[in-house]
Amino acid sequence: MTKAPLSDSIQDYLKAVYKLQSEQGRVTIGAIAKDQSVSPASASAMVKKLAALDLLEHEPYRGARLTDAGERVALEVIRHHRLLELYLARTLGVSVDDVHEEADRLEHVISEELEARIDRALGFPTHDPHGDPIPDANLEWPAKA
Repeated sequence: MTKAPLSDSIQDYLKAVYKLQSEQGRVTIGAIAKDQSVSPASASAMVKKLAALDLLEHEPYRGARLTDAGERVALEVIRHHRLLELYLARTLGVSVDDVHEEADRLEHVISEELEARIDRALGFPTHDPHGDPIPDANLEWPAKA
């Protein structure tokens, strides 16, 4: 039996928590709400949902952090996003200022096969057009230069 795909909203929250926890460790509901431009009640409901899916661990008053499974999903979405930004800029000539919003929409819908083709076509890049690192196919960050 195959697992149902995670909603765009779930993926966006996981990506946000990944970013926030790499900046500040455990993440508060308030920080998540602010990042996602939602009410604390909405963020709290999503945190409970992510915890029920074993994608995040939350301790009241201590904050939240991604589980290994949640981190893998977040890294996959980040990889899709950054590969798409580079592809749009380099191959299609979309302005670097405009690629972020397009990639935000497309990151949720590309297949793993298309991801691999884009990666190969771009020569297995390590950084997006903004200079941010792109996780490789094994979801490992590139070595620091």
